[in-house]
Amino acid sequence: MDAELFPRSRTEIAPGAVHLPDWLTSERQRVLLEACRDWARPPAGLRTVRTPGGGTMTSRQVCLGWHWYPYGYATTVVDGDGAPVKKFPEWLGDLGRRAVRDAFRDHATTAGTPPPPYEYDIALINFYDADARMGMHRDSDEKSDDPVVSLSLGDTCVFRFGNTGSRGRPYTDVELRSGDLFVFGGASRLAHHGVPRVHAGTAPPELGLTGRLNITLRVSGLQAV
Repeated sequence: MDAELFPRSRTEIAPGAVHLPDWLTSERQRVLLEACRDWARPPAGLRTVRTPGGGTMTSRQVCLGWHWYPYGYATTVVDGDGAPVKKFPEWLGDLGRRAVRDAFRDHATTAGTPPPPYEYDIALINFYDADARMGMHRDSDEKSDDPVVSLSLGDTCVFRFGNTGSRGRPYTDVELRSGDLFVFGGASRLAHHGVPRVHAGTAPPELGLTGRLNITLRVSGLQAV
């Protein structure tokens, strides 16, 4: 947003949880969007996730490196077309390591998070239309407790970052805009979080995206097969 009354700056939301506004340049956002469009194509493309109870997630998802399904990981799209999961590109791992370095620069003691490198090998890419939401949950299916990197493209959302003990209060609502970075590790690695609202029509017009994309990078801790 031009001429911010209160310019956005780095904020530590909780110990080990950091919001860096406008971390992705406009050009980097366009490159990442084009990559997401390519990854979303079948086989092993964008799908609707169904829960064991018979419900469906309102956001749609595609995975790289390892395929996530409720509640585990596989090398093929076991809850979809059965195709092998798409490869996790090395440049995306580099981006994740740079994100952690920038988020925790000069704040290692407060964050309780050691410096990189981290071997990022999973990307979960969620697409939200205007009606999509994400309930409070923890990213707990990985065997590693290395930091999670979250990148936002497109529409602004309300990102609710909570506590490790329950899905309820206390939590903090953070506005994530296109290009924003959110990293959580250390004491906040297993904090509950979700997306209660997407503000439709707020994406940068020059990006050419209707809706919101969230690219989440994780370290699996799983053995490659």
